[in-house]
Amino acid sequence: MRFLKPSATEIASTLKRLHTAPLSYDFAGLSHNIPAPQTPAGFVLDQRREIIGQGDEAWQRAKQAIREWIMFANGWTALHAPEGPPRVGNVVGMLMWIGGFWWLNPSRVLYEIDEESPMLKRFGFGYGTLAEHAECGEERFLVEQNQSGEVFYDLAAFSRPRHPLVRLCSPLARLIQLRFGRDSMQAMRRFVAESAK
Repeated sequence: MRFLKPSATEIASTLKRLHTAPLSYDFAGLSHNIPAPQTPAGFVLDQRREIIGQGDEAWQRAKQAIREWIMFANGWTALHAPEGPPRVGNVVGMLMWIGGFWWLNPSRVLYEIDEESPMLKRFGFGYGTLAEHAECGEERFLVEQNQSGEVFYDLAAFSRPRHPLVRLCSPLARLIQLRFGRDSMQAMRRFVAESAK
């Protein structure tokens, strides 16, 4: 958290420093199993799943969107990924301006999803928060195509406030999380829709 916007160089340096930092929770990989039978104690489960396209061209665009972090292209967050597309071990930072402060929220990619069967195709990844993140938890970004050709975007997370200010303003933090889910869905839908033009 800081008053002045950090430069890309400063962000890259911070993310490099955190490359081997521990996660801020102890259930790494649990988001891979959402919908899960239970939510970790003290954490809130969020899941948003909607159709964002139809057909193979839309499916390829949805996969490209995941590789390019399009879910963060919403106008008020910026994803810094110096190591490129989501790969296990990559440390990334979501930068946002809230309440007069710039917040850089670092996370590490924990797993990738690339599965295909006659019934269902799935592509995506999950990442977990590091200790300097304002929240604590794990988030999964997933696109799927079913046998009928429908393409879904599925955003799911377990989280709880970590930073004292976030805990103090937890209702506002929840609104920001819900806003991100909505705007992330819209960004993915817009990107996939460009394939139909």
